[in-house]
Amino acid sequence: MKLHDLAPAEGSTREAKRVGRGHGSGWGKTAAKGHKGQNARSGGGVRPGFEGGQTRLARRIPKRGFTNVFATNYTTVNVSDLEKFVDGTVVDTELLMAAGVIKKENDGVKVLGNGELTKKLTVKAAAFSATAKEKIEKAGGEAEVV
Repeated sequence: MKLHDLAPAEGSTREAKRVGRGHGSGWGKTAAKGHKGQNARSGGGVRPGFEGGQTRLARRIPKRGFTNVFATNYTTVNVSDLEKFVDGTVVDTELLMAAGVIKKENDGVKVLGNGELTKKLTVKAAAFSATAKEKIEKAGGEAEVV
């Protein structure tokens, strides 16, 4: 298959509806806008969320909760993600970023215990879950809180 052979799947596309191009087209005269009224006018219609003067839904529903600006937002890494490193490596945030395991650090890295680890690694992170710490130490490595 070459680039010029590419085409959309059969029936997945259709021609654009060209309205207001004469009554022979079936979309002439009122151009699918009906007769008179706000929506038939030039520039007509209502803004998004407008409910005809009734108080809109966004204002009827009460506000709930809040965003805690002091919360620590960790970037998470699973124990299975550490399996790609060579035995005896010191794994820290810089190495995780260089290896493409994480994209950004946020408030630090937290290691979670999902998966298995067979390599002996020294892992330096901001936080560890109990299972992650257990699995790292069981494999003969160290879990250091930075």
